[in-house]
Amino acid sequence: MVSFIGAGPGDPELLTIKGKKLIDSADIIIYAGSLVNPQVLADAREGAEIYNSATMNLEEVLEVMKNGEEQGKKVVRVHTGDPAIFGAHREQMDALERMGISYEVIPGVSSFLATAAVLKKEYTLPGVSQTVILTRMEGRTPMPPREKLKDLAKHNATMIIFLSVDRMDELSAILREEYRPETPVAVVYKASWEDQKIVRGNLLDIAGKVKEAGIRKTALTVVGDFLGDEYELSRLYDKTFTHEFRKGVNA
Repeated sequence: MVSFIGAGPGDPELLTIKGKKLIDSADIIIYAGSLVNPQVLADAREGAEIYNSATMNLEEVLEVMKNGEEQGKKVVRVHTGDPAIFGAHREQMDALERMGISYEVIPGVSSFLATAAVLKKEYTLPGVSQTVILTRMEGRTPMPPREKLKDLAKHNATMIIFLSVDRMDELSAILREEYRPETPVAVVYKASWEDQKIVRGNLLDIAGKVKEAGIRKTALTVVGDFLGDEYELSRLYDKTFTHEFRKGVNA
């Protein structure tokens, strides 16, 4: 059995209990060394084989998994955040299926959720935005038809942009074609890590602020009026609103 584990955004205490138990008892650990906080592996058992996949290709990763399975060892594959979002673990799972090797996936706290937490904001505010778009700028990996940044920006929804902070000038220029130029933006570098940085601005000035802060990678860009202070109160806790668990009272 191979266990794919979402290691969370960085803070080792944001690793799930189930994920930590599997990592700490594993015989073989393959982790994304360029992104996963090494402290997540701090309690790995003595003698565990640890591989940094940042220096490995897909075939090498699969070979380690295959050898571990043949030797009856417990293998864990540690991804940053939650592997379902830009985790590139589907190709690994499909390969394991072809080899007849069973696997499981343990979800983790995504960096986009840690970003909302450190900003102390809610992505889905009533009357502001009820839709969250997770995306990236087109680079060496092309975007599918109708998923280019400009197309998605037409919705004016809350937008969370991965893997693109090094192109902030271009990113903000594209978004200004659809969002108001004064739309608030925040860039969070390594959310929940000890060296976390937060840069706030709008689509007019965020590129300069990010450059001044020296942020070039490992950061999320979040865009939208959810970062502002105007919104409607939720009807969920409105005393006049009736739902399954509570009868509303007359205002």
